[in-house]
Amino acid sequence: MGADGRPASPCRRQCCLDDVQVCLGCGRTLGEIREWRDASDGRRLQIVEAARVRRPATLLPSGAALT
Repeated sequence: MGADGRPASPCRRQCCLDDVQVCLGCGRTLGEIREWRDASDGRRLQIVEAARVRRPATLLPSGAALT
């Protein structure tokens, strides 16, 4: 949780979008980043979980696969 008692942003201040508009730092999509400020706590938790699942794939070299 953040200082305000709401789910904390997964932002790592390593912002760089890949070819499909996913941040290489936190794993959020551009749409999720834009949505964050106005998102409900429940939606923020959904975004954090989706980013957590998505993020490892954004760190792989081009053409690599998870094994």
